[in-house]
Amino acid sequence: MDDIENPDAPLPPPRTARFGEGVEGKGARRERGISGPRVGPLGRMGQFLRDVRAEMKRVSWPSAKEVKNTTIITLVAVIFFAVYLFLVDRVWAFLLVQLNHLLNWLTGSA
Repeated sequence: MDDIENPDAPLPPPRTARFGEGVEGKGARRERGISGPRVGPLGRMGQFLRDVRAEMKRVSWPSAKEVKNTTIITLVAVIFFAVYLFLVDRVWAFLLVQLNHLLNWLTGSA
């Protein structure tokens, strides 16, 4: 805001840190070799499974009643739109056939 009020104020220095460097980049980026020795494929798989188990504990699962209600709502919506699109398709097909007959009658084509 000071820059707007005082146009003669000096500009801040240009940013010199690259992506992933500096305070804001420390938690956002991990590179191989930085956090310790490399782990083999079995170690990585074990870590992956531990991470999956920890993440699954944080999931909020819907109740059976919520699943049933959303399933019914979804099925009703799918049936409604299927019927709607079928009817729109039939109306357009009818109109195009009638237009074709009209054009054939007007031009005298058989």
